[in-house]
Amino acid sequence: MNKRTRSAQARFAVRMRIAILGAAALIVVLVLGYGIIYSTGVGETGPFVEGQHYWLVEEAPRRRPNDPILVTEFFSYGCIHCRSLEPLLEDWRANLPKDVVFERSPVAFNTDWALLGQTYLALEQAGALARNHGRIFRAIHDHGRQFLSLDEITDFLAGSGISRQRFLDAFRSPEVRRRLAAEDARQRRLGIISVPTLAVADKYVVGSNLSRPQIIEVVDHLIELERGEPSV
Repeated sequence: MNKRTRSAQARFAVRMRIAILGAAALIVVLVLGYGIIYSTGVGETGPFVEGQHYWLVEEAPRRRPNDPILVTEFFSYGCIHCRSLEPLLEDWRANLPKDVVFERSPVAFNTDWALLGQTYLALEQAGALARNHGRIFRAIHDHGRQFLSLDEITDFLAGSGISRQRFLDAFRSPEVRRRLAAEDARQRRLGIISVPTLAVADKYVVGSNLSRPQIIEVVDHLIELERGEPSV
C-alpha cells in the first residue's frame, strides 16, 4: 500500500467518524425534542382513541335536529386544575362555532365543594356570575382564601354586582336546590369522578388525565364526531 492510498483511507475514516457522530447527535436532539413536546402537550394531535382519550356514555340520548352541540365542563372552584384550565377554556370559547354551546356544571364531591357549587348556581340565577366567577377562583387559588360557610362566601360576594340578601335568596331558592340535585344526578349518569372533565353532547366524556391543550383538541375532535351523527 503506497503513501497516497494510506492517506486517502485515513481521510475516508475521518469522514465516516464525523458522519457517525453527526447522526448520533441528530438522534439525541430528536429524542429530546419529542420528550419536550410530549411532556408539554404541544403537538399532541389525533387520532384520538375511545377508551384512551375519551369514553362513550352508555345509552346516551341522541341530539334532536337543529339542537346545538352542548359542551359541558364539570368543575369546582376548589379545584386547582380547573383554575389552570380556565384561561385556555376562555380562549377556546371566544371562537365557538354557531352550532356549539358551552356551559359549566359544578360538582359537589364533598361539603365544601357543595357550598361552592350552590354558590355558582345562585350567582348564575341572579345574573351576577360574570362579575364573580373569576373573583372566586382568584380568591381561593391566588390569595389562599377559604370559604367554609355560607356567611363567609356571602360576605365576599356582597357588593360585587349582588346584594347580600339577593344572593342569599338565590342560594336558598328551591330552583337552585333542584338544579344542584339534577346536576349531581347527571354527573353520576355520565360517570364524572374527577374534575376538570369535559363532556360533548352528554355522549362523549373527555379523559381528565390528558394535558390541558390535548383536552381542548379532543373536545374539538368530538364536536366533529357529533356533527356527523344522525339526529333524532
